[in-house]
Order: sequence, then structure tokens, then C-alpha cells
Amino acid sequence: MPRAAPAIVAAETFTRAAQPVLSIGDGLVLRPWLRRDGPEVYAAFQDPAIRRWHVRTADTVEEAGDWVDSWARSWHSGTAANWAVADGRTGRLVGRASLHHMELWHGEAEVAYWVVPAARGRGIAPNAVNALVEWAFEVAGFHRLELRHSVHNAQSCKVAHKSGFVLEGINRSAGLHADGWHDMHLHARVAHPAEPALAHQLPEPATQPVYRLRR
Repeated sequence: MPRAAPAIVAAETFTRAAQPVLSIGDGLVLRPWLRRDGPEVYAAFQDPAIRRWHVRTADTVEEAGDWVDSWARSWHSGTAANWAVADGRTGRLVGRASLHHMELWHGEAEVAYWVVPAARGRGIAPNAVNALVEWAFEVAGFHRLELRHSVHNAQSCKVAHKSGFVLEGINRSAGLHADGWHDMHLHARVAHPAEPALAHQLPEPATQPVYRLRR
């Protein structure tokens, strides 16, 4: 059945265009993934925190390389937008930032990220997320981006707040981790948030007529 309205985000943004390189400051960039990143991704997933919160393990360098290939391919399929966070001069990997669960018709996607242990504490994660969000809203035309994390992941919650993602609520028992189901914080940003209406600006509710039943 044809849709009554066009997609919010054009599929051609991904299928007919090269993935851009985005500057995030401090000499770092978001760039497309390369097969040679496999060993560094494998090393990153030896970190207990990355394994815990991303619920994934890499058993071999070859397996990590296959992940990298799939992340790179996802751009032209329009299913996800995955960037490596890297040193713009050396290309050395320091993290990942991505849009996944993309719904182009509705202009919605979910943000995910991680940073290698040696690069933490420098504000890289919020800077990477901010650059990704700016591209998603201003270039691609997304309307709403969500960010979810376990309620026990305090560091990710800090990144969400620093990146302007408003906490909207808690999804109960929504994330399966190695130690069981976790409640998940739901944060979101919208491209053009509406200003909250002031109470005195709201119209008065209409008076409802009272009907009496005949007996």
C-alpha cells in the first residue's frame, strides 16, 4: 500500500552519496569504517565496560573485521550510519558513534557510541554525539533521535545529558544484559522542539453540557 506522505529522510542520502567525514574538534573526526580497523575494534572489545554495555564479544580479530565490514556496508543499504571516531592525522581508532534502528519514513533513529579506555575523560563521546546529531538533523533531515542505556550505566547517562538528550522516562525490563534484564533510560532530541506552552496561554476548556436521563 503506498504511503500518503514522502519519507522524512530520503533514502538517497545513503544509497547515492558517499559517507561524509565529520570533524568533532581536538583533531578527531568521524570517518567511515575500514577493514584495517578490525584489530583495534577487537582490542576495544576486550574492555569489560564495552563488553558489558554493548552485550557483545569479539572472539577473534577476524570476527571484529567482519563487524567492521558490516558497519561500512550498512551506509549504502540505508539501514544504519556507523562512524569510526579516529585521530584525523594518524587514523588511529578511539571510538565509535552510530545511528541504528533507522526509520527513514518517520525520520527517527537511535544513537549509540563507545570510547576506548585510553581515550576516556577527554569529552570525546559527547563531542562525537553532537557532531553526529548535527549532521542527522541539519543534513540528513531526521526529526527525532533516541538514546537508550541501562539505568546502571551512569557514565552513558552523563554523555546523554551533555549532548542535549532529554530524559523522557524509563523503559522497564527493556534491555537484556549478561546479568539479566535491565530497566533502560530513554533520552531523546528532536530537530525543532516546540516551546512549552505557558499555562495562561492555554485556552479555557469548553463547558460541557449536562444531560439528564429520562426515567
